[in-house]
Amino acid sequence: MKKIQSIQIWVNGQEQTGSWLGAYIINDNLSDSAQFYWWISANGSEADSVGSTLTNGNLTIAGQSYIDWNTASDINEDAYVWIADQLGLTLI
Repeated sequence: MKKIQSIQIWVNGQEQTGSWLGAYIINDNLSDSAQFYWWISANGSEADSVGSTLTNGNLTIAGQSYIDWNTASDINEDAYVWIADQLGLTLI
């Protein structure tokens, strides 16, 4: 998980603060696309893959973005950067 600039998320009728972004890959065709599962948690740590999940979803990386990601020196860090960008989040 990666620390993010805190955001407010509406959950079960009240606002809660999301501070962590988690992600893992659920599919990669090793050719031109991959799919990530992501979640935003209220708590956690970089060593954790668990926290109080506030929201979640899937994102597909494809085309030039997939090519660029697949050639990065640290594809895990690059995946978080790409996911945060797609969700309008700021990694800290």
